[in-house]
Amino acid sequence: MNTILRKSVLGIAGLAFAGGVVGGPIAAHTNEHHAVDARPVAVLQADKPGVDTAKLIPHGTQGAQSRIELNDEQTANVKAIIAATKKSGMDERAAVIAIATSLQESKLENLGHLGDANDHDSLGLFQQRPSSGWGTPEQITDPEYSTMAFLKGLKQVDGWQDMPLTEAAQTVQVSAYPDAYAQWEQQAADLVAQYWNS
Repeated sequence: MNTILRKSVLGIAGLAFAGGVVGGPIAAHTNEHHAVDARPVAVLQADKPGVDTAKLIPHGTQGAQSRIELNDEQTANVKAIIAATKKSGMDERAAVIAIATSLQESKLENLGHLGDANDHDSLGLFQQRPSSGWGTPEQITDPEYSTMAFLKGLKQVDGWQDMPLTEAAQTVQVSAYPDAYAQWEQQAADLVAQYWNS
């Protein structure tokens, strides 16, 4: 009986030791992994100097918000809109309005003529129309040009800085769906916070 008890105790101790060897490094590795991944990326981006997060959504979002995953082309267009906004001397709020507008109009895709699905002769990130004086098809499908044209229109809107996003965008775009821009405000603000200083 003493031998059986001794074998049981050694067996339990062996299992505990084996469990510690197997579980220990895995547990330690898992904790290290979580510690690295636990850093909040959005907060780090928003805390970069120059991004005034209070100006991104000064009125709060209106209505349900939509969000899409962006591919490399769409992300490049976000960066082009931000670069054009800076070049025009406008602030982060203008970039939020421009990106939200492009999200609604084209899902941040630089669209050419869509054939029968085209809305008249609308083209580019903002679905601007050559026949309405926005520029030539080549100009409108240039992300910098089309953004600068949109921002020029936005600058002409008295008090755009104090308007809800959808009202400012609609005043420039004159859309058949004037409230549709509001659904993209949060994603646009997140993108500006992420890429304004990148």
